[in-house]
Amino acid sequence: DGAALRWCISLVLCASFLGLGMSIAVLGPTFPNLAANVGKNVSDIYYIFVGRSLGSLVGSMIGGVLFDCMNASLLLALSMLGTTAGLYAIPWCNDSLLLTILMSVIGGSMGILDTGGNVLALNTWESEAGPHMQALHFSFAAGAFLAPILAKMALGGSESDQLAGAEKTNQSVLKLVPTASAASATPAPNDPNAEEFLWSYIIIGTYILITSIFFFVLYSKTSSAKDKSKASEKKNRLAKYHWPLVSLLFVFFLFYVGAEVTYGSYVYTHAMVFAEMTESEAAALNSVFWGAFAVCRGAAIFGAAFLSPCTMIVLSLISSAASSSALAFFAHYRASLWGGTAVYGASMATVFPSGISWIEQYTVVEGKTASLFVVGAALGEMCIPVAVGYLQGRFHHIPIVMYTAFVTSVVTVVLFPVMYKLANAPQENDSKQVSDSEIQKALLSSPRHTEDEEDEEDVREWNDADFEVIEMNDKLKNSLMDTSHRIPGDSPAEVSLQPHLDNVLGDPPVVAGGSPERQNGNVD
Repeated sequence: DGAALRWCISLVLCASFLGLGMSIAVLGPTFPNLAANVGKNVSDIYYIFVGRSLGSLVGSMIGGVLFDCMNASLLLALSMLGTTAGLYAIPWCNDSLLLTILMSVIGGSMGILDTGGNVLALNTWESEAGPHMQALHFSFAAGAFLAPILAKMALGGSESDQLAGAEKTNQSVLKLVPTASAASATPAPNDPNAEEFLWSYIIIGTYILITSIFFFVLYSKTSSAKDKSKASEKKNRLAKYHWPLVSLLFVFFLFYVGAEVTYGSYVYTHAMVFAEMTESEAAALNSVFWGAFAVCRGAAIFGAAFLSPCTMIVLSLISSAASSSALAFFAHYRASLWGGTAVYGASMATVFPSGISWIEQYTVVEGKTASLFVVGAALGEMCIPVAVGYLQGRFHHIPIVMYTAFVTSVVTVVLFPVMYKLANAPQENDSKQVSDSEIQKALLSSPRHTEDEEDEEDVREWNDADFEVIEMNDKLKNSLMDTSHRIPGDSPAEVSLQPHLDNVLGDPPVVAGGSPERQNGNVD
């Protein structure tokens, strides 16, 4: 029953992350229709992305606190209900401010799901969580891939040119800024196709609602007391440098996610400006990056069953460093650009889930800790692309995107050995327990050997004493027998010696030719 429950939890989590990916990716192709629905231009409602990103940050932090206080399944069910309510309300929203509020609510619910889902998967499978973490994040990538297709089906294919604005990312808090082609294709207000396009929100919302019902069923099968007792047991293995390790992984995810989103967002522009590719070639290059990302993440589900999280991170970092070096210094070669892009996308696929699985082996990953990882990833995807866009605007002739990929790869390669050193530092409690056990063994073993030796010596001494007494008794008895043979009858000397012999020998003396009774009679 326990194994079946764990598999049910894992399947429901994957289904929820599939809906999470669809909820985020659907904003790209429907962004122009949202603008038309509120009577605005695309450039006038950019702040809805800011609202959703801030909501994700706040939701991640709140979810980290709530996850340690209440049942995980109940918290995830409520967060998905919040996402469903927001998705249902968006098609009928005609005010830009209300649309921003709804996006913030959806972002907050997604932040809670992203934080709680990772922690619940770790708590459910513990040391076996590697493949399930990879499956969890692959489900998100699959949802991000399906969302544009779903949007196209809802419209009937009449606006397929707007689907190019959908971007697939690895984190559930990633913002999807529409491309220039989508921004220029803003339909006029009250476009009849807009309402059909927005039906995709209803479909995705219904799917998430059904998934939340399964979380409520799981809540009825689990108890918060059990979760708290398990959490209290895991506190005993807190790493010696827990917070420095968590802080470094926070920075690690910030650079990693920032580099991934930056490259996925700007490789299309870089290919057209610096590599002088056509639009179709640039789009194909962008698809190669995300395609390699998705394929490698799916393969990592099976690879995690044979490789440790540390090994997968090391392989990803080596591939990332090699491919980013080729992109930074040899991108003017077409083969280097295409090959480097494919390898770079594949190297990014497994880092985030493997990083969470790796740190869980050394220290406790609770709700607050997981929320820091999600917040770090969110800050990376918000700050680094903005900084790259600003620098690229200032320095037109420098491939800032490729140099950013190289610098972030160097930073992550340097950070991981430091984290590994901190994670493997011996704990004070462990060393104290080892020393105490050694002392106890020494104390228990030494007296035992001493007592045994003393007992053996005492036995030898007693045996020697017994032999001496026996020898002395034999000598006395022999001498008495000789005397009795030489002197017939009783004599005063024999009578005087008899009490002493009685005490020594324990028997009345036997005189030749008589008995004890007779001897006593003679004495009387």
